[in-house]
Amino acid sequence: PPAQIMFCTLNTHKADMDKLLGAQIGLEDFIFAHIKGQRKEVEILKTDDVLGLTITDNGTGCPFIKRIKEGSLMDQTKIICVGDHIETINGKNVSDRRHYEVAKMLKDLEKDQVFKLELIEPMKAFEKLEPRSKGGTLPEAKIPRGRETLRLRTKGPATVEEMPTEVEEKAIKKVDELLETYMGIRDIELAATMVEAGRDKKNPDEFAVALDETLGDFAFPDEFVFDVWGAIGDAKQGRL
Repeated sequence: PPAQIMFCTLNTHKADMDKLLGAQIGLEDFIFAHIKGQRKEVEILKTDDVLGLTITDNGTGCPFIKRIKEGSLMDQTKIICVGDHIETINGKNVSDRRHYEVAKMLKDLEKDQVFKLELIEPMKAFEKLEPRSKGGTLPEAKIPRGRETLRLRTKGPATVEEMPTEVEEKAIKKVDELLETYMGIRDIELAATMVEAGRDKKNPDEFAVALDETLGDFAFPDEFVFDVWGAIGDAKQGRL
């Protein structure tokens, strides 16, 4: 059932956060669905203001851990792993929250206090399977990739589009960094959507309107929108 799917990866069955399925799919990509597995609980003493987690979500009620910073408080808590769905924080269900809301709730937890997380880890699959012979395997890097992608949209039909240009990829990377600076999150797909919204806009006002139409739920501050517009312009002018 769709409600059991935590996230999907492209061309690997592993919970590899660098291969997460986003808004674009290559026409020759393989999609692997990671479903809910074992539940677990952990109590943690918050000894640092920064927990060291990067949270993302699948857009349909499943915030999960995308990164754990090495050496951080959460890295020391070995029961918590990349790919885990955060179901509750101190008994409060957060399954219906977006990733930035969950990140803020974790950030707002009082320092030097114990808090409790209930998590669901992705079901392990293919762990005991090995290829029949090493000669019969296909290196992942050699999987054929076209320049066309299938673009999935929350509104309107899916369309086949060209992949981002080198200029757009640089802009996406910069916008992703700005998201972390302003909002404490990194979300490459959100950054890509923002860059796409500014693709044919002539000024910051047009860009702000496009962002509001596409991502109105975020309510980005004006200063952030202006900096994103500047990053897109810098990429187009070759300054990134």
